[in-house]
Amino acid sequence: MIAPFAQHRDRLASAPGFDRRTAEGIIGEIGIDMTKFPTAAHLASWAGMCPGQHESAGKARHGTARQGNTWLQRHLATAAMSASRTKGTYLAPQYRRVAGRRGKLRARKAVGHSLLVGVWHIRAEGVEWDDLGADYYDRRQNLEHRARRKLAELRALGWALTAGDDGTMVLRPPAAA
Repeated sequence: MIAPFAQHRDRLASAPGFDRRTAEGIIGEIGIDMTKFPTAAHLASWAGMCPGQHESAGKARHGTARQGNTWLQRHLATAAMSASRTKGTYLAPQYRRVAGRRGKLRARKAVGHSLLVGVWHIRAEGVEWDDLGADYYDRRQNLEHRARRKLAELRALGWALTAGDDGTMVLRPPAAA
């Protein structure tokens, strides 16, 4: 039954975390006509893969994600867990960053959301998967800011930064206790 959509399946299967079976399940749940969803945000909202938000009187409270297509969510959760273990992709560092702050389940939902946005672009615009790269978060950060933060971490560990004889800065290890 998937034979007429083999080209669509193969294009989706090129994304990290997707295999043929997951791509077939996503095509089965969403279809191939993306005109129903004007933007990727509409698709994510319909699928229940957008973050929840609860704000009242200027106070942000814990929000839960909305209800959506549970079968599509399962396919995306499987793909997200697989993508979180891939090397050299944007999705693995994204998973680790979110999991460290918010937990594994929310990280899986966040990576699933990113995959679903990618699925919309692949289907609606006919483009290939374009990964941002594993060093995306490092490239975004100012190099001076990173250097200052790393030096502060070293100082907290007991290392000392002193001026050398030739005017260069020298990093001294902590004194042995």
